[in-house]
Amino acid sequence: MKPTAFSAFSFWLALLLAGFLGIHMAGSFVRSQKNHTLIFTKENTIRNCSCWAGVRDCDYCLANLMCNCKTVLPSTLEKTTYNSHLTIWFTDISVLEMLLNFTRAWDLKLSFCGTAPLPTEYLAIWGLRKLQVNKVKGRFPEQSVTIYSSRNNEIEDSLAVHNKDSQMLVYISFLDTSLFNGYSLLKSYSVENVSSITKHFPSLLYSDVSSTSDNKSYVVTFIY
Repeated sequence: MKPTAFSAFSFWLALLLAGFLGIHMAGSFVRSQKNHTLIFTKENTIRNCSCWAGVRDCDYCLANLMCNCKTVLPSTLEKTTYNSHLTIWFTDISVLEMLLNFTRAWDLKLSFCGTAPLPTEYLAIWGLRKLQVNKVKGRFPEQSVTIYSSRNNEIEDSLAVHNKDSQMLVYISFLDTSLFNGYSLLKSYSVENVSSITKHFPSLLYSDVSSTSDNKSYVVTFIY
């Protein structure tokens, strides 16, 4: 009887140990994965989510189940920096402008979950490297454009500023929101060595970019 009891005890001990190690390893694996931020609006509320895996665009229920989400009041929104991947689901321009205009985002995906035509607005995004757009309701193919690449994946500061020949190089992109109306090829063009945005592009009446300095040069990209 003793050998049998000892064998049973050893068996259950091994199972417990294996379960503990499995949970520990799974937790370590999840922590090692790079999460990304998902922001979406639903019924006049804004949800800010941290997701470990991708969620099908505009699937609000799945996002609430799979991601760690919290409700954010519009009055508490502040301009911030998104160093990891940021996805925004939106249905109208006013909320998108509130979330994105003059925000610092490097890797961005915008998914239009509405049906109504959008007005032409220009949203300014600091330091944008890559943009993906998806017009879910129109069933159009997803498109992407790369503004610039970071050499050797070096992490730059929140404004994507480079020191080149003692000159500060600042990237800013202007996104035409009407690109979400119907199907059109996603396009962009950049203008380098811009010392003053307001002088080079007087129709862009943004006080946020009016200040300049002698050692600052802008790379201005228009996405349409």
